[in-house]
Amino acid sequence: MNETAQRLLGSASRLSRDPETEIDWDAPVGDGYGMSPEWSTLYGTPYWDELTEAQQRELTRHESASVATTGIWFELILQQLVLRDVYDKPARSAEFQWALTEIADECRHSIMFARATERMVEPAYRPRWPARELGRMFKTVATGESAYAAILVAEEVLDVMQRDWMRDRRVEPLVRTVNHIHVVEESRHMVFAREETRERLAGAGRGRRWVSALVIAIAADMIVSSMVGPAVYANVGLDVDRAVREARRNEHHRSLLRTSCANLMDFLGSLGLLTPAASRVYRRTGLL
Repeated sequence: MNETAQRLLGSASRLSRDPETEIDWDAPVGDGYGMSPEWSTLYGTPYWDELTEAQQRELTRHESASVATTGIWFELILQQLVLRDVYDKPARSAEFQWALTEIADECRHSIMFARATERMVEPAYRPRWPARELGRMFKTVATGESAYAAILVAEEVLDVMQRDWMRDRRVEPLVRTVNHIHVVEESRHMVFAREETRERLAGAGRGRRWVSALVIAIAADMIVSSMVGPAVYANVGLDVDRAVREARRNEHHRSLLRTSCANLMDFLGSLGLLTPAASRVYRRTGLL
């Protein structure tokens, strides 16, 4: 693990980004999409087709801000999981120093997301109370592969979306820049999370894998279901009940999510973490 951590430290020293100086926070914000419209929870539904293009753009801006806010929420959880994990490791080790480097990255990302959402939309979003309380419990008790695989799932789900958004010229330039910075830096974090998950599972028995698989799947469900909530639809003036109903049945969105997460599911399966119980949760969430 130290070898991987040493390599990641070298990458961070060459490629780390500073949103504070690389983003012109005083530049005017245009009226572009907040995300690639194909990633909207309503794209492909009859309701989407009834909206004007201006309404579609506004919906994606609120959806993007809500997703970013979910990112901040999980980055706070991630930082506490990682800090707790390296608490008693030697400070001179590459693994310890990489962990603190990752935490520093996440601090910058959270501030970047907060400032970007403030420029894009009003009001501010937060995950709903049950998710926040489950997150509070998860960051307190999760350890080992449960912690690192959950981190990996959150990072990869966000990563596949943002890779599309950062290349899409329909998307507001501020959002594209924020996503580009996040994608570049999160790639190192995902390498670390994969290595840690593999290492923590070495020699684990069937019972432990079954429990860990279910915990990771529930965490994934909590994260994905928190990304866009009813408040988003209410704030852009949509019929909330209808929007929630059509979003839940939106096979286009589920298919996009499922296809984009295929590599992640293959990785979890290769480690014995796609048990029948966990697979049922992933299918309900739309990741499998």
